[in-house]
Amino acid sequence: MQDQGWHRLDKHELVDAFARPISSAIYGAAVQLVGLCTKKHNTLEKTFRAGAGAEEGAEAFTIVIPPPNVTGSLHMGHALNNTLQDILVRFERMRGKNVLWQPGMDHAGIATQMVVERQLIEKQIHRRDLTRDEFIDSVWEWKAESGGAILNQLKRLGASADWSGERFTMDEGLSKAVLEVFVTLYKEGLIYKDKRLSTGTRSS
Repeated sequence: MQDQGWHRLDKHELVDAFARPISSAIYGAAVQLVGLCTKKHNTLEKTFRAGAGAEEGAEAFTIVIPPPNVTGSLHMGHALNNTLQDILVRFERMRGKNVLWQPGMDHAGIATQMVVERQLIEKQIHRRDLTRDEFIDSVWEWKAESGGAILNQLKRLGASADWSGERFTMDEGLSKAVLEVFVTLYKEGLIYKDKRLSTGTRSS
């Protein structure tokens, strides 16, 4: 048997000699797996689009994901909530309905502002040192970072939402739609305007 010289290596060199090819093999397999998962996910995204697989005139079934705030990442409550929604929309797709599971995120204005202000303070920058536009740019940068993480979390959960229609509450057009709804509800007497916030209903 040919002498490989293993006995002349110290323990660190020996571990490195065995670990390096194994690590390379694992890394290569991981790259292939990611590639396969990406292709599969891109195919599934088309399958999950609104109305996919439904016949013309099929009964509609819609769920809007309660939009998570862009202030952080999802927690176990989000995972449970979205899992239950996913069960419902997959079941209705199997029944042939025209299904839309609408994903999106909420701007959570005050909470997001606090997060961004804390980040600026860590850089020795006060909000009032910036112009309004500069501060808004910082908020949008945070939205891109945090919002991207949230969407990736939902996708890793396997949520079968229509990702092609993902929306953010501050997107162009959505603010106008929200204003129109609130005005309509106010005119119909379904909501009211008062001098202070209330967490309960009006007393009779």
